[in-house]
Amino acid sequence: MKLVEQLTDWRRDFHRFPEQGFLEMRTASIVASILYDLGFHLKMGKEVMNVDDCMGKPDLKITSEHAKWAKENGADEKFLPFFTEGYTGIVATLDTQLPGPTIAFRFDMDALPIKESDSSEHLPTQLGFRSIAEGTMHACGHDAHTAIGLGLATLLASNKEQLTGVFKLIFQPAEEGTRGAKAMARAGVADGIDYFIASHIGTGIPQHHFVAANNGFLATSKLNISFKGTAAHAGSEPEKGKNALLAAATAALNMHAICRHSGGDSRINVGELHAGSGRNVVANHATLIAETRGETSEVNDYMKEQAHNIVAGAALMYGVEYTIDTVGEAISCKCSEVLANKLATIAEQHPFIEHVVQISDNNAGSEDATYFLEAVQQQGGQATYCIFGTDLAAGHHHECFDINENTLLPAVEILFAAAKDIAKHDE
Repeated sequence: MKLVEQLTDWRRDFHRFPEQGFLEMRTASIVASILYDLGFHLKMGKEVMNVDDCMGKPDLKITSEHAKWAKENGADEKFLPFFTEGYTGIVATLDTQLPGPTIAFRFDMDALPIKESDSSEHLPTQLGFRSIAEGTMHACGHDAHTAIGLGLATLLASNKEQLTGVFKLIFQPAEEGTRGAKAMARAGVADGIDYFIASHIGTGIPQHHFVAANNGFLATSKLNISFKGTAAHAGSEPEKGKNALLAAATAALNMHAICRHSGGDSRINVGELHAGSGRNVVANHATLIAETRGETSEVNDYMKEQAHNIVAGAALMYGVEYTIDTVGEAISCKCSEVLANKLATIAEQHPFIEHVVQISDNNAGSEDATYFLEAVQQQGGQATYCIFGTDLAAGHHHECFDINENTLLPAVEILFAAAKDIAKHDE
């Protein structure tokens, strides 16, 4: 099978069987099997993930139930046992045994908690690769990223005799919610890497366009906040209650009123508030789901600290207890310009690419690949985050999201050309 056809098959298979963060068991088992057959040395699961740094991980019941789902839906049973506890990261290494740099590429694998469109106009519905997992969908392109990673692995393995140095492919779980990269970085996955490239497809960049370095990622913290009060009859003895709902509402309003920081852009959002158990009952429980963001890690830390202070104050006002769990986090980081220059030059030479942006500072949300970028740069290496533009059927995280699959092969070829060029010219 030609690589372009294989890429499409891989992408559509992963799209049809999407898995959310820390549940990418079917996906990871298939990825591991393919990489093993290509001759890569594999480290998997807890070998490449620091358990204490996994944020927002599903509980044991959800994890064990999904392991059964994965097995029933085509997981590779040789590799599935490495991932059934929900530690689904993979680091695949190809060592040419010749002197040269260590070059790493990161690919994320997880899907989103979105019900995919069943419209007849939606191409995955038309062609039979719409998600079979109701309520879960690849609505951001990570199915394409995983396929691109396997395509790169294929070219590296088939051209090993022409290469020098060491190549590492990092398949990361739980990018959505910025939950997975920190655990891998803290486990030492970035140790010894001289050059690191993360990539994404789409993000508003047009087809035939390429961004060599995206610097616009905001640092972020994802917060789950709980208030615990005391229930009471709202008509006969309201004074005996301690109202968790009012504490939560007070916190939500005041979190949105946090004074902004002069050090850069800041964001805060309370996306959900759930509270109470009845019209005539003083609410004894409430939960908030919120996030902070900052142009720099310093700004985000300020927003997070202020949010903590407000929650503590609201709890004190209403005499309730509270807990705050950080279930996702990412830092800010700038790309290495020298590496961005290399990528830009390589992409300009590919016939698919019509326009190259070397460095973009446009806001692109948040990305936990920044943990890898920072770790590599702190040890003297170079790191960047590039974007392959593509036509989108709808925006990211939309039920009708889909990509132009013609972007897959050029993305693989550009990353492979980068691997060859960096290894050849590294000083």
